[in-house]
Amino acid sequence: MQLQDVMTPQLEYIGQNQSMIDAARMMREHDIGMLPVIEENQIVGVLTDRDIVTRGLADGIDPETPVSRVMTTGVELRYTDDDVEEAAKLMEQQQIRRLIVVDRTERCVGVVSLGDLATRADQTQLGGEALKEVSQPTH
Repeated sequence: MQLQDVMTPQLEYIGQNQSMIDAARMMREHDIGMLPVIEENQIVGVLTDRDIVTRGLADGIDPETPVSRVMTTGVELRYTDDDVEEAAKLMEQQQIRRLIVVDRTERCVGVVSLGDLATRADQTQLGGEALKEVSQPTH
């Protein structure tokens, strides 16, 4: 099974110079918890609701601050035709809750979350095992 078979199409993204408040409003409007951060049509990071809270609000950063200040960089990308089981293993090993899925031109076309693995993959054990490993505390 390939990632394109289980991914959630993700068409919403944010520019790195847009504010945290803009991002929070987009997340609320689209009922999502993560936005790819784009600069010149390239993914430069991701911004999660957790990033906004733990790196932004908890540190007293002005909500008008650009998302580039609180986003996560070093994002793992996977292709639409990559294997679901391999992606799940990566998520377990790296403790990643979501993977950005791109096409062969590197255009963001979707996201695979632990929930997608649990509900859409043929092997329901796959999502459960990934969730277990991702949820382990890091020290």
